[in-house]
Amino acid sequence: MTEFVRLEVDNGVGTIRLERPPMNAISRQVQEELITVSAEATARADVRAVVLYGGEKVLAAGADVKEMNGMAYADMAAVARRLSSGFGALSAIPKPTVAAITGYALGGGLEVALGCDRRICGDNAKLGQPEILLGIIPGGGGTQRLARLIGPSRAKDLIFTGRMVKADEALAIGLVDEVVPADEVYTRAVAYARQFVDGPAAAYAAAKKAIDGGLDTDLRTGLDLESELFAALFATDDQRIGMESFVANGPGKAEFTGR
Repeated sequence: MTEFVRLEVDNGVGTIRLERPPMNAISRQVQEELITVSAEATARADVRAVVLYGGEKVLAAGADVKEMNGMAYADMAAVARRLSSGFGALSAIPKPTVAAITGYALGGGLEVALGCDRRICGDNAKLGQPEILLGIIPGGGGTQRLARLIGPSRAKDLIFTGRMVKADEALAIGLVDEVVPADEVYTRAVAYARQFVDGPAAAYAAAKKAIDGGLDTDLRTGLDLESELFAALFATDDQRIGMESFVANGPGKAEFTGR
């Protein structure tokens, strides 16, 4: 059982809910629970896509600074990689993931959202990496995922200044993918995720692995990875179903099984 992070499943969409009032501060316990719940979402066959949600008022306002205050180098060095794994736990889910962002997504909260494949935010959202104001840098993947998402120059601007960006700027720089009214964020995120529920699960996982893995290496190695994953899909039922349906009925009519 987890205390602050839980998984709810409804018609193939799993919602990972952060529930640590008042601001969903991400403590060590929350980090561990993110790892646990992400592993559960990965293992459960009835979860075909995942939404990350912190509630109507906030996604997460950052890591638990009170918990880190007083830690020395030796203390943090012993846990830093595990900390990074916690904040990036959703990135390891081999299924489509979408962050539903309302209110603040700051520091570690933004880092958790950066681990998702898509980010949908409310028009009331404020996002940022303010760690520099504490005399540190993002330590949960922010320097790496943010730069890959919006480019190094923009990432440096946000990280160097520690400033918050509102929804319109976040959309303009590619930090989020959609902006909707705040009270529609979760509904829109679920609707986006639901389109994958009846799709070819192995192909989604392969596409995600190819894209993410390719970004971490050179083009030639990425192309080799793509070729291997492409060929492997010819061992799946969904490849056979998809191609037979295309030949018989044209595109977009296949009824996939997820196997």
